[in-house]
Amino acid sequence: MRTSAWLVGLLVIGLVPSVGLAQERPSALSIDALVDIKHPSGAKWSPDGSQVAYLWDRGGVQNVWLVNIAGGAPQPLTSYPSDLIESLDWSADGGSLLFVRQGRLWRGARGGGEPQAVWPASVRVGALALSPDRARAVFVRDQDLYLRPVGTGAELRLTHGLGAVSGPAWSPDGTRILFSFGPVKRVEESASYAGSKVVFTRSDHETGRVGVVPIAGGPVVTLAKSPGGEEAPRWLDRRHVVLQRVSDDLKSREVVVSDVRTGAGTVVHRDVDPKFWSLTYLGAEPVPSPDGKWIAFVSDRDGWDHLYVVAATGGEAVQVTRGRFEVTRFSWSPDSKRIAFDRNEEERPGVRQLVIATLDGGPATAKLETVTSGRGTNTNARWSPDGRRLLFEHTDPKNSADFYVTDAAAGATAHRLTESMPPTVDRGALVEPQFVRYAGPDGGQVPAYLFVPPGLDRSRKHPAIVWVHGDGINQNYDGWHIHRDYGVYYSIQQYFLQQGYVVLSVDYRGSIGYGRDWRQGHYRDLGGKDYGDIAAGAAYLKTLGYVDPDRLGIWGLSYGGFMALQALTVTPELFRCAIDVAGVVDWTDWYRDPGGPWIRGRMGRPEDDPDLYRRLSPIYHLDKVVRPLLVLHGTSDENVPFLESVRLMDELIKTGKNAEFVMYPGEFHYFQRAHVLGHAWRTAARFFDRHLKGN
Repeated sequence: MRTSAWLVGLLVIGLVPSVGLAQERPSALSIDALVDIKHPSGAKWSPDGSQVAYLWDRGGVQNVWLVNIAGGAPQPLTSYPSDLIESLDWSADGGSLLFVRQGRLWRGARGGGEPQAVWPASVRVGALALSPDRARAVFVRDQDLYLRPVGTGAELRLTHGLGAVSGPAWSPDGTRILFSFGPVKRVEESASYAGSKVVFTRSDHETGRVGVVPIAGGPVVTLAKSPGGEEAPRWLDRRHVVLQRVSDDLKSREVVVSDVRTGAGTVVHRDVDPKFWSLTYLGAEPVPSPDGKWIAFVSDRDGWDHLYVVAATGGEAVQVTRGRFEVTRFSWSPDSKRIAFDRNEEERPGVRQLVIATLDGGPATAKLETVTSGRGTNTNARWSPDGRRLLFEHTDPKNSADFYVTDAAAGATAHRLTESMPPTVDRGALVEPQFVRYAGPDGGQVPAYLFVPPGLDRSRKHPAIVWVHGDGINQNYDGWHIHRDYGVYYSIQQYFLQQGYVVLSVDYRGSIGYGRDWRQGHYRDLGGKDYGDIAAGAAYLKTLGYVDPDRLGIWGLSYGGFMALQALTVTPELFRCAIDVAGVVDWTDWYRDPGGPWIRGRMGRPEDDPDLYRRLSPIYHLDKVVRPLLVLHGTSDENVPFLESVRLMDELIKTGKNAEFVMYPGEFHYFQRAHVLGHAWRTAARFFDRHLKGN
């Protein structure tokens, strides 16, 4: 067996030398400044439409903020030093906000003052929903639903032992509660390579169901039960619910209207795909109009993700948008006559504009108006209570995610509401992405974003880094990523650019934004053709006269971490080094935990084709590794269990391969806390510097 000359072993967080700002190269963009960028989320219009309440997250700490639509700086409602907040909502009169923190319900006055606990400390709550009149709340505790007045009054338990309960929602008339549930089996096990003292746990979820229960208590009615799973339920009217039914093998999706009294369901639309229905987790689920007459959803039945509308009573679904672009994140206006959504373009797939479809004469005669323009990504439109304005999120090459508001009309001017970048970030130092395409291994054109530092001496050759985004149902954007989870990685790429690296971010097949065929391009071939697109990106970089072909690094998160491992096992000497952040190492293990339709739809079941699962899992090909590897992983990861990286390190150490391992106690799949982000980015920077620059 080949033995590494430079390092064999395991590094844990406590043994990594501390790295402070003094050890960073002078830069207009410091790691600390980039970690300090906040991310806004959870926006809620006030009942009178004059203010927006939202959560601002800095390094895994959330607080409630308020901003006036008419102008002025945002004002904090809370100033907590730690923890996350959930279930943010306004009181009925708009005079206060209610939210859940540390398992308790709190009320904060709109005019200021210290938030007050609504119930005694003994009343612990999870996800919570307020009744239409805001007088009562239903919430999850210990996997069951409970009802309690907002104020004083007796508590009522509504469910008993159904498994994990989530997503409670009140009926329009306030008489029933809609929720999702599924039996869960908690499993504890010890892996031989970790030893008997280390116990790993997993939760085996059975097929998800949808239920309804009266607020007075009583039997739960299960809605539209099928051999597959039911998900994304929403109230259509006080007696009916619309939901999405997806088969276990991900080959069909049905839009179903179900009667809450009997549980019977009527299918109003069905999508079937011989490969897999590829819109799971992409916001394609059905959404009813406020008046209960229509149901909107996204389908890729013509090869592209487009908006469709079908009558709640059934009939043929009408395609509202057409073309070589993709639609997502849509919402109905309060009067049920308009739908706002965002869409990209074939030539500018990372740019997204807000569009309004007006359905005055019905969906067949819908009129489309584009509301936003220019560079960047505009997403997540939310209608004001009077239907006159749209609140949305915007990112671009000079701005991370922030809230903007605009009149709901073409040509209107958008006004910025928040400023999430700290003044310590030098916007002039930010590098804008250049959209490129290059030839893939099969001749197809692979889309990617190239970042070249301004003023780079192109007469010399420089090191380059390939960044691989995660999960296969993601993409790169024209500037900052729209999600906080990947926005932090866009931030550190900007730091690398300031350190003299060229960066390439690849939208390999399996990515969204380019139509169904591209998104399904890795069907039964995870890490095959899609990794070929990544390897072709390295070949593309080598054609650039200012990139050193012998100093290429690669890294990625989640599926991107898996791709980094593929790089070291499929093309062992193509990259000088690799960083795997929480990547999958064995698809059979991942099918078992956490599993689900995503993997079954793309790969089938491991027992049906074990050779396929083995061939596409890096853990069985580590003998080919000859380049340095850094592994970063959080111990509380539920997307890709920490156990995967423990097994990876065990096999690497046994075979004498180059390996460093940094574990982050209590951290999740997407690193959240400021100290973790700072440590991870400095560790990654040192690693790339050492192997790509020799210092």
